[in-house]
Order: sequence, then structure tokens, then C-alpha cells
Amino acid sequence: MQKALFNLVLRGLEKQVPATGLGLFRLAFGLVAFQEICFLYYFRQLIFDPVPYLDIASPSVHLFLVLWAIAALCLALGLYTRLAAIANYLFWLVFTVFTPMWKDFDGGFDQLMLGSSLLLIFLPSERAWSLDRLRLAWRHSTVDRCYALPRTVPVLCYFLPLAVSLGFIYFDSVIHKLFAEFWRNGLGPWLPSSLPYYMSPLDMGWLLEIEPLQRAIGYTIIAFQFAFLFLLYFRRFRVPLMLVGLSLHAGIIVSLNIYPFGFGMLVHYFLMVPFRWWRTLGRTLRPAEPALQVFYDERCPLCLKTVLAIEHFDVFRAVEFRGLQTHAATAPPLEDIPERDLLGDLYAVDREGRRYSGVATYARILVAMRYPALAGLAMRLPGLATIADRVYRRIADNRVRLGCDASCAPAPGRTEPDLAQRIGRWVGGSLQQRANRISRMLVVVLILQLNCTLHYAILYRLGVDTKANEAGQVLTMLSNALISASHTFLGITPHPLYLHDHFQGYEHILGIVHLDSDGKERWLPFVDEEGRIVSPNWGRVHSMWANVAVTRHMDPRRLDKFVRKVTAFWGTRLGLDLNRTTFVLKLKTVKAPMDWEPGLRRYNLAQPWEDVGRAVWRDGEMRLELDRDLEALSAD
Repeated sequence: MQKALFNLVLRGLEKQVPATGLGLFRLAFGLVAFQEICFLYYFRQLIFDPVPYLDIASPSVHLFLVLWAIAALCLALGLYTRLAAIANYLFWLVFTVFTPMWKDFDGGFDQLMLGSSLLLIFLPSERAWSLDRLRLAWRHSTVDRCYALPRTVPVLCYFLPLAVSLGFIYFDSVIHKLFAEFWRNGLGPWLPSSLPYYMSPLDMGWLLEIEPLQRAIGYTIIAFQFAFLFLLYFRRFRVPLMLVGLSLHAGIIVSLNIYPFGFGMLVHYFLMVPFRWWRTLGRTLRPAEPALQVFYDERCPLCLKTVLAIEHFDVFRAVEFRGLQTHAATAPPLEDIPERDLLGDLYAVDREGRRYSGVATYARILVAMRYPALAGLAMRLPGLATIADRVYRRIADNRVRLGCDASCAPAPGRTEPDLAQRIGRWVGGSLQQRANRISRMLVVVLILQLNCTLHYAILYRLGVDTKANEAGQVLTMLSNALISASHTFLGITPHPLYLHDHFQGYEHILGIVHLDSDGKERWLPFVDEEGRIVSPNWGRVHSMWANVAVTRHMDPRRLDKFVRKVTAFWGTRLGLDLNRTTFVLKLKTVKAPMDWEPGLRRYNLAQPWEDVGRAVWRDGEMRLELDRDLEALSAD
């Protein structure tokens, strides 16, 4: 096995492919992380305060969230990419280990992001769609030599995240699904989409009533998740797998209110887009010939930096730069301009032969680049044009007086960022050495994943008593220790999400209203009159309420804790006085059958509410008063 894996890794390192998909994956992954951090910041009191706004968490949590958001944004933009990837991974590790994010507000999303964040530390994703390309070009280019990062990466950089972040999750998840009755009936997506807590605001009722389609979708998901890890490496299967996976996770986003997990999985599919698709898209969007030719002073360091910056952001390749000293004589529109004047300004010529100079050149460049065209048009407006011309003249005139001094000396040759060089040395030396080290690490990861899957997805599901003897107890203890470590640092964790042991018997849901000054009931912006969890309480806040606070076996202590959190958070946000406010706890009956029932979504939404208790806030303290034994009710 080690030899076969070594050969696969070696071939993956030898084959070089465009870095486009990897760069887009990094960009999209960073944006998903950034929006989740913004979500955490918005709900920081609910998630991190023991009692929101009353018993507050350390203010340093807020600072760390801001720093984490900066790291995620730098990762998305590809600015100091490896350093940002390390910071993002460490922040995700610290927040999941030392805050309530994991225990009370997790839905499997954190482990996915943690594992891929670790991989991004070692992947050369800065080679495409990154500010590092511009930063390093500025740093190491001279008027005699332009520096650029390579635009290719080993194809292994694509397969590693797909296999580890997606393939292992799918394989572990599908084994759990085979033990769930409603999944075996082909109704895995249908059941959660029919329960108020889990459904999105989109009315998918018409789709949920097509029984054959729902069963087909359910069985397709099972087949897809089982086959993904084994078929991923065959080119003929890659596009079908990509299309099914995109449909699966897009369906999660539009039909359920756990959109972060859907987006987190979805962005990995940038790595599966065939390279020829990117090339075809580029040829389609880029003009057959440049819309503008710009002539610049070849011996001017500032001009060189300007050229590098514009070329970096000119994604449609609409602008062509030509050295003034070399090509000006071949441009008829510039023939009547003395060389001294040519060197004092930036000149451009469009397809029709029209000539532009100074600020007009920059305005025309922005228009030609298309997406910043509005900024280019704005530069022509009265007032703005005057200001822009004064700024340009000040810079241009000083630039003319700059000679080609020591800054023009050739810089030491480099092929990677400094941090990337160090990381490359950690991974290995020669190609064979790196392949050997990577294959060994993959064997360790595979063993950790098999241990997790065997322990929880097979032995636990089959009811095997692993502690029947002393040897079994030792092995179980060792297995649990490995699972704990791999869960914490690598994101390898069981994925028994939304199975029968959660939904079977899930027959009651709770909502909360408050009484206004007139004694009239007002629903909190949390659970609405139909029982749906409303925006922005999706993602991990939904997981807290629907998966931890309200379950088929409701624990009074857990319920007290989370009712306290929700009422304190939203009560304060609504401006309610927690010294003298009463919230009413409401309950409705729903059905979660293991087999098909027509009209289930409509039935669950239409069920009436009944009052089952109150959360009474007096002088900043809450007392939960229950009229019914919810623990006994859920046990029935």
C-alpha cells in the first residue's frame, strides 16, 4: 500500500497543471471563512457570553475575532498567503477548542474548515489570483528583468483537498447513512426539509411532494458519497462527480438553513473544474486583440510598478503595454511628439488610433479593463478630473527626475515567497523525498480516518461491545484518544449528521414570545409563527437550538441554559427590560416519520402552538417555569 501510494504521490508531484482552480478555491474558501467570522462577531454575545450582555466573556474574544477576520480576508486576497493560512488555522483551532463554538454551536462545519485550513498552509495557492503575485513582482522586478511566480502547481495540490476534505467526509457519512431507516428508504433530503426548524424560507413544498424524485435524490446522494473517493482520480468520472456534488450542496443551501456547511463544501469544487473550461472561459471573455496600447518609459522603476499593477488586475487582458523607447517609432499616432515629451507622460492608443495622455490614459485604461469602468468614467467628471490631473502631474514630474539608480540593479533570483520556501523545505528535498514524506503522512491520515469510521460508523452502529474484555477496553481508550486528537487538530471527525437517532421521535418543537407593555404576545426574531428558525439565526445558531437545546430527549438543564441565552440576547437587542420581562415558551407537535407521508411539510407548519412555560426575568436573573414535564413528553 505504501509503495502504491508513493507512486501516486510522485506522479501527482511530477505533473504540473495551471494554478487557476487552486487560486479560486483559496479565494472562495477565505471568503466563506470571512463571512462566518462576521457571523460570529454579530452573535458574539450569544455564543461567547455565559449570559449575553449580563455575564460577559473576555473582551479579548472580540479582538481575536477582528484579527481572525483580517487573516481570513488576507487569505482570500492572497496577501502574505502562507502566513494568513497559518493564522487562520490557529484561530480556528483556538476558537473550537477553548470557546463554546464546538460544544454548543457546532454542526460539523468547523471540522471541515479546520482540515482545509491546515492543507492551505502547504498548498502553493498564491500562484494564482493573489496579491502575492503583485507584491513579489514589485519587490523583485527590475527594469531589466521582470519577476513572476510560476503559474503552475503539481496536480497533487488539487487531489489532496478533494480526497481528504471531501472524500473522507463523504465515505464516513455514507456509512452512517446506511444505518438510518429513512436514508435507506431514499428520503434523506426529504425529511429535514419537511421539518420547520430545518427548512429554508424558500417554499420547496411542490418539490417535496414528488415522491419518486425525492427517493431518486436520496439514493443518488448515497451512491455519490460512496463512489466519490474511488472515482475521483479517473478523468472520465470527474465532471459527472462535479455536477452531482454541485447540485447536492447547492440543494443544501437553498432547501435547508445550514448554508455555511453547504458553501464550505461547495467551494472545494473549484478544484474539480476541468482546466480546459478555464481556458475556454478566458478565450471567451478576453478580446481577440487588446483594446488599448499603452507606451511606458522602460527605464523608469515607477513606470514598471505601474505596468505590473495594471497587468495584474487586467483579468480580461484588454490593455497591452509596450516599451516607449522600443516601440514608439512604430506607432503613427505618436510620431509628431518629441521624445522628451513622450518620456514625460504616459501615452496610449486605442484600436481606432485615438491618442490619450496623462490622466486620460489612466481613465481609458480603467474603461478598457471593464469592471472598473465606472471609476474611469468618474475621472472625467469636472472637478474630479482637475484633482486627478494635479495628482498625476505631481507624481509624473517627480518621476521624470528619477534616474535609473541602484534600484535598477538585478535582484537576487527567487521562485517562491520566503515563507513558502521554508514550508517547502519542511515538506522535503528532492521530488522522491517529498513524495515519500507526503505518502507517509497520508497513510497516517488514512489510519486516523479509518479508526474514526470503524469506531463510530460501524462498531457503534452495530452495537458491538468494545469494552467486553481488557484488551477491548485498552483498544477503545486508544481509539478514543486518537479520535480526540484527530478531531482537534485535523478536523477528522464522525459525520452522523441528520440521521434517525436525531429525528426519530423528534415530535415537538419550541418557540418563544415575549409580552409587550399591553400584554400582547410578540414573537422573538428567532423562531416564527410557523416554527421556522428565521434569518439571521441560521448555521451554528440553528445547530444550538435545533440540535442541542431542543431534541427528541429534552434535558431541562440544557433547555434552561439556552432559553436563558436566547431571551437575554434577543431581549437586549429588542430593547426589552430584563429586570421585568416575561417570555412565554410555546410548543407545537410535529411529525418526523421514517417513510413517505404526503403533505408533511404543510402539516408540520400548520400545527397549533400551546403555552408550556415561561421564562421570567426579574432583576437580571431568569427563572424558567414549565407547566409540563418536557423531558417526559419527549420520552413518550
